[in-house]
Amino acid sequence: MTEDEQRKIREREEIAARVAAFRATQEKFKREREEYFVSTLDNARKVERPSLWP
Repeated sequence: MTEDEQRKIREREEIAARVAAFRATQEKFKREREEYFVSTLDNARKVERPSLWP
């Protein structure tokens, strides 16, 4: 294997690692958004609303 081929392999591995890290970060953000949404909705449902009728 030539030095050029080895360099290309290392570059591909680095790109694959970066893409994997990016995807993991995006999944983490997605999970956090969903958890925030659920907790916010739960809190909104817990608030006691005043009655419209006396």
